[in-house]
Amino acid sequence: MGKNNIIKFDSKQRIMDRAKAYAESLELFMAEQEKAIPILLKSLKYADLKTAHKILLILGNFAREETVEPIYNIMTDPNTRDEIRSSASTQLNTISPLLEDPEPLIDKLLEDIKSPDPDLRVHVTFALGWEGNDRAIVPLIELLYDDNIDVQQAAVNAISNLRDDRILDLLLDRLKQAGAEQKRCILYNLWRFSSKHKKVEEVYLEYMDHEDDDIRFDAVVLLETVSEHEKHISSYCKAMKDRDTRIRKLAVERLGEIDAGKLSSIREHVENLIKDPDKGVRQAALNLLKRIKE
Repeated sequence: MGKNNIIKFDSKQRIMDRAKAYAESLELFMAEQEKAIPILLKSLKYADLKTAHKILLILGNFAREETVEPIYNIMTDPNTRDEIRSSASTQLNTISPLLEDPEPLIDKLLEDIKSPDPDLRVHVTFALGWEGNDRAIVPLIELLYDDNIDVQQAAVNAISNLRDDRILDLLLDRLKQAGAEQKRCILYNLWRFSSKHKKVEEVYLEYMDHEDDDIRFDAVVLLETVSEHEKHISSYCKAMKDRDTRIRKLAVERLGEIDAGKLSSIREHVENLIKDPDKGVRQAALNLLKRIKE
């Protein structure tokens, strides 16, 4: 064969073609698992985020014991794209409680959260937050006070994912001291404590009076995750007078989801919004008023 007729072997393209075939066919992956695993791991260097996530999902679910260390290495590699590291962190979080012996991995993760690199601390923190991981409770609580806000947010999510109701009081204590961003993150995770919904409901009602507009809005949004709308008609009526347009509109919409027969006593409150400066609020109020009249 002449020199000009030599076909260059594109290993990157070949790896990606094979990896996509495995990602699209679980049957093919299972049939060729021994050689598929190294190909899928190599392909993560080149894969787009969607394909990489699918590959990590397959590896984590069907070859977790063989791939937990490579996935850990991907998560901790600073030269890997952050989106891929985040996806690897998610997979470690999912597969850790399913491992025959997760302790060696937990040991590594607990050491890694001491890293000076905040990006690594974020990924590792999330990976540690799975139900039943009692060893992570104290280290994760300490990360609520990390000097990096992203690590703090990751710690809130991870602690909430532990699903340990004993931790709720600690989060509520932190809620009182936290800055606005962490307050919002904590509020958005409190509903996870399913056996404590009554207590969480009281917290959301309290924060509907907070001085920060965004936090008040979040509290109104989240109240429905732990309680029925009709229990809080008076609170929504109060919210209809809020200075924040989003809150007034959402309060009217929440009331609109309640049986109209239970709203006759608030007709005057709704009528007061007919002249609201915001068109969306006015329209929501008109719709609700029509239901009440009917």
